[in-house]
Amino acid sequence: MLLAAAAQAAAPSSRTAADTVFRNGYIYTVDASDSVQQALAVRVGRIVYIGDDAGASALTGKATKVIDLQGRMLMPGLIDAHMHPQSGGSRLLNCSLDYAPLTVVQFQSRIQACLDKDRRPDAQRWLVVVNWFQQGILPEGADISAATLDALQTSRPIIVRSSFGHSALLNSIGLSAAGINAATPDPAAGKIARDANGKATGLLEDAAQDLAMNLLPVLTPKENLAASTAALKAMREQGITTFLDAYTDPETMTAFRRLQRQGKLSARAHFAIMIEPESAPTPAKAVTALVKQARQYDQGATAVTPSMQVRHAKLFMDGVISAPALTGTMIEPYYVDKGSPGHPHWVPGDSKGPASYFPQPVLRSFLQELAKANIDPHIHADGDGAVREALDAIAYLRGTPEGKRIRPALAHDEIVDPADFPRFAELDATAVLSFQWAKPAPDTMASLQPYMGPARAALMEPQALLLNKGARIAFGSDWPVDRLNQWFALKVGVTRTNAPEAGPEFAGRLGAQPGMPRSEVLRAITMNAAYTLRQEKLTGSLEVGKLADLIVLDRNFFQIPEEDIANIKVLQTVVGGKTVYEAR
Repeated sequence: MLLAAAAQAAAPSSRTAADTVFRNGYIYTVDASDSVQQALAVRVGRIVYIGDDAGASALTGKATKVIDLQGRMLMPGLIDAHMHPQSGGSRLLNCSLDYAPLTVVQFQSRIQACLDKDRRPDAQRWLVVVNWFQQGILPEGADISAATLDALQTSRPIIVRSSFGHSALLNSIGLSAAGINAATPDPAAGKIARDANGKATGLLEDAAQDLAMNLLPVLTPKENLAASTAALKAMREQGITTFLDAYTDPETMTAFRRLQRQGKLSARAHFAIMIEPESAPTPAKAVTALVKQARQYDQGATAVTPSMQVRHAKLFMDGVISAPALTGTMIEPYYVDKGSPGHPHWVPGDSKGPASYFPQPVLRSFLQELAKANIDPHIHADGDGAVREALDAIAYLRGTPEGKRIRPALAHDEIVDPADFPRFAELDATAVLSFQWAKPAPDTMASLQPYMGPARAALMEPQALLLNKGARIAFGSDWPVDRLNQWFALKVGVTRTNAPEAGPEFAGRLGAQPGMPRSEVLRAITMNAAYTLRQEKLTGSLEVGKLADLIVLDRNFFQIPEEDIANIKVLQTVVGGKTVYEAR
């Protein structure tokens, strides 16, 4: 436990004394020179001093709370620049497959257990199953379809949602309830998986999921509030003091606004409102509607007390590049296996994935309208084709008067053509990456590497490659695509290795790429993430005048073996000078 005691010595007047002093620590500032200091003082929620213990003593009054760090590391609070907190919070409350690699039998038994446990067995009520690690189904290549779910003992419709958020599996009852059959056309920006006879298999990709999702009852205000509350608790424990909800809705913002008004918002909340591809014919009208909604929930300038800001728009350029979806937009075709089970032979196929969900002229129009409205675009781009088209549109925008001031972010960037590496820096476009994906795992190996071919497989998760070309790298967990585990993600960012318990088949590093330096990994989840939210003058580093958003760790990020980074625990989380979490 941290030691706190009131100072005894004569001290400055109450007007100049600090409220809290942290002393005897390893204080990593993330300032321009990544300086390390010994002490930090807070007054009225802001940092008023950072330096050595002697200097902090001069700000210690009779009422000052003094925390002896005992050499522990103190650093800026974590800023997660891409997550889905409401979904993450609600999934903590639902039937969950826990991201586990499962055999077909285990998959079925886990869902059957949820059905058996449900005390409200209404035959019309959907069972919603979450956190399905679709790429981890065992054995590799095992068939999962509506028939897999039809074998369960239930008359209820079932929807199983992939942890990636881009796929959902329905049983036959669910397909019927959603009106999906062989004649149902694929929606724009989506795909209904079909067998050789054209019959729907039960798997829905991207926008096709809405055919079922729109039938689910919306969360009640009470359920939304519970989800937001659960999400904030999980964030506090991880040390997250600011986040961007990268795809929000009015119900989510209403819940967070209620918590903020109750004084229960324990992280600075930023939200990105969705721009739908269907609004392509009327970009000005769509952006006007977005701005109207943003003004309804935005709470103004950042203050000491956490509040809400709604100043981003979310646009999807494509889906995901891993199998079975293969909905990422690529420059060159995906590979296909023309061999036999015992002798695979991977060669370029015919599919480059879907066309980008926003054609170039449409994307340019939307970005220009967003820039006029001072809304920053947050663009999902997974495949190298989607990345290139997004960068092309940003290049066009930079040539317009309003386009010079926007701060575009490209999320995920799992495959980037080397010709586009330097363009991130040239265009001042931030790459928001989920570091935890850069490890050997089912979704990067069997479900991805062979489909990329050798040259592209070597470029997967190009974190250091982009960094070395001058790109600003920010971190976004994409929770609940994965468990909310920031320290494991940061470890993977440094090592490109999985956890030991992942098994021998996933030992070693992902490819030959280097990991990121430790200092750059921390900068990505602090100052660089703050930049994407236009908060870099207020948060992201520990400097005099900035908000006192900080965390204390149980071990030193820089002084432990790199694999041990995953084991770091947060001892204390402070937002605006107020302790919102303390380990017991």
